[in-house]
Amino acid sequence: MSTDRQTTAPTLDEVALAAGVSRSTASRAINGGDRVSPEAQAAVDAAVARLGYTPNRAARSLVTRRTGSIALVIPEPDGRVLADPFLAGTLRGVGHALDPTDLQLVLLIARPGEHAGRIARYLKGGHVDGAIIASHHQGDELENAIMAAHLPAVFIGRPAVEAESLVYVDVDNVAAARRATQRLVEAGRTRIATIAGPLDMSVGHDRLEGWRAALADAGLDVTASADGDFTLTGGAIAMQRLLDDHPDLDAVFAASDLMAQGALRVLQSAGRSVPGDVSVIGFDDLGVAAATTPPLTTLRNPVEQMARTATNVLLDELEGRGRATRPILYPAELVERASV
Repeated sequence: MSTDRQTTAPTLDEVALAAGVSRSTASRAINGGDRVSPEAQAAVDAAVARLGYTPNRAARSLVTRRTGSIALVIPEPDGRVLADPFLAGTLRGVGHALDPTDLQLVLLIARPGEHAGRIARYLKGGHVDGAIIASHHQGDELENAIMAAHLPAVFIGRPAVEAESLVYVDVDNVAAARRATQRLVEAGRTRIATIAGPLDMSVGHDRLEGWRAALADAGLDVTASADGDFTLTGGAIAMQRLLDDHPDLDAVFAASDLMAQGALRVLQSAGRSVPGDVSVIGFDDLGVAAATTPPLTTLRNPVEQMARTATNVLLDELEGRGRATRPILYPAELVERASV
């Protein structure tokens, strides 16, 4: 007959007994409450380690009103999340920032053809302690959901809604696009087109604004633009439209490297050499640019650093270390390769 005894997880009462404190004191010490002396805290910590006690997350949330999780909100379909290097970099950056913590990351993405209302309702439902939002579009309702729920949140990218309570981390897209276009002017190009990002996103507007500003400074025409969607296919379609409408173009600033890659393929098929006939500059430098033919001059987007910063800003607020009140902007470095 077996003499093995079934072991059970230690209880809070057992931790309190081992530490020589009351059950309520043990609970406060474990859950980060106040009114616990340093001696009692040390005794409880030692008992927890010795007994291998793990707090019940559901019971703990009733005491702390915390869920122990934060959401990374990307209102894009799963195929886009997996294929887009910017979104992949965002996920890596958030994950690295959370490594030293016990917080669980909840990834919220859009279902195909879905409006973001489901995500907004989830955020307002108290399921997470905070949120990081990336690749957001006008009409997602996310800004209003965040404000209505008073949920601690940080956006990666400028929100569409201007509000003092909405904190964001971003690259200086206007200045970056302006610098890229100025580089094409410096190369002697005079018919400079752009493949813009989606105009239901602030990043699309900001990079388009920078392109226009640089051309206006140079006294050049600002009519050669076509909207894209930050995908390779979208860039190819926009490039073909630009060639049809502006056959004399001699340069293109694409608002993402994936769109620039699509543009390069269309230019090659049309018999236009790069950079001989047409110079091309992209945006991101997240792996695509170095692998194109020719290698792509681009703007380096510090996406992983921005994602880590956004996560740390959120953690500071959740832990009571202070709250950011102004946007945090990073510069985008121009990386010269062979397409200009």
